[in-house]
Amino acid sequence: MRRVALSPRPDWTEQVERLGFAFHTIDGETYWDESAAFAFTLEEIERDIEGPTEALEQLCFAFIEKALDSEETLTRLAIPAEHWDYVRESWQRGDRNLYGRLDLAYDGHGPAKLLEYNADTPTALFESSVVQWDWLEQAMARGAIPKGSDQFNSLHERLIAAFGALREPSPYRLHLTCVQDSPEDKGTVDYLADCAVQAGLDARFTYIEELGLLTDGRFCDGANQPIETLFKLYPWEWMFRESYGSALAGSRCQFIEPPWKAVLSNKGLLACLWEMEPGHPNLLPAFFEGDPRCATLSARHVRKPLYSREGANVTLLERGRVLDSDDGPYGAEGHVLQDAATNLFSSEGNYAVLGSWLVASQACGLCLREDASPITKNTSRFLPHYIEP
Repeated sequence: MRRVALSPRPDWTEQVERLGFAFHTIDGETYWDESAAFAFTLEEIERDIEGPTEALEQLCFAFIEKALDSEETLTRLAIPAEHWDYVRESWQRGDRNLYGRLDLAYDGHGPAKLLEYNADTPTALFESSVVQWDWLEQAMARGAIPKGSDQFNSLHERLIAAFGALREPSPYRLHLTCVQDSPEDKGTVDYLADCAVQAGLDARFTYIEELGLLTDGRFCDGANQPIETLFKLYPWEWMFRESYGSALAGSRCQFIEPPWKAVLSNKGLLACLWEMEPGHPNLLPAFFEGDPRCATLSARHVRKPLYSREGANVTLLERGRVLDSDDGPYGAEGHVLQDAATNLFSSEGNYAVLGSWLVASQACGLCLREDASPITKNTSRFLPHYIEP
């Protein structure tokens, strides 16, 4: 694994906008950054990223089986008790999941380490799937990277196939939703809607603020059309706390991601996995804050809220001194402490985190986010990658 400095395409903004990538710049700062790319060997991808990603996914499934039988665990994960049966039944029914992203520390040496699992509402999908693939083809064509280079990226094909597996009975109507005033969320949902249409689904969009309830208990969109299946780029912990939270179980709506993802989309998962598999090569030591075992952590460790997005309220500490932190609205439900990764890729004053994508629980893509801070934030730059021939 190495970081390779490159010259951006002179017309890169026009090239990414041609694809429909509207949020390449955030608050005047570059988000899509092709001034460099990350090069990997095929062995690094297959041995150190793809294989461990699928192994961690299976470990998570084993954890769900244990967690759903443990009121203590569900309480520690801050899942409201009134929704426990709803979450359990979703798992027992085998409700299908669509996608997720494991964030990993990896520098090309030793095993990748799990930093967190974005199991419910991961973004950076469109740029991972379409934009960086387009960059790869153009980079080879202009000689910026070697001809015959490849990319760990079958996201687009896998997403279409996964949506196609939902198409029973046919025609199959799928609603997709996200919050208003978030270009990144809307871009992610628009891309998923396009994949669903390519899979033969009838895809319709409605903002989360437009969701309503019909008299028969079903959800409806802004046009009062009933919702049978809903892809929601909106976290389960927020859904549970909405005014319609008590209506979820009786709504007859299939949700993507399914309710059982609430068990995984929670940084308490990090402590639970370590407790279940201490010493696992792809895990970092982690404990719930207040656990006496926190004293066994390294002097340099990270405090993370159970529920948090894009690095918000994450604090990097060393011997009690704050080295770095990011503000935000999270933390009321509690925190975990996790050893700081010693294999976080760093180069030229920047840190990079790998995002390993899963579609239908199969590893199939990679993205890299880079920042001057070791805490990945909403504004951290996205850099493309390639596999050297």
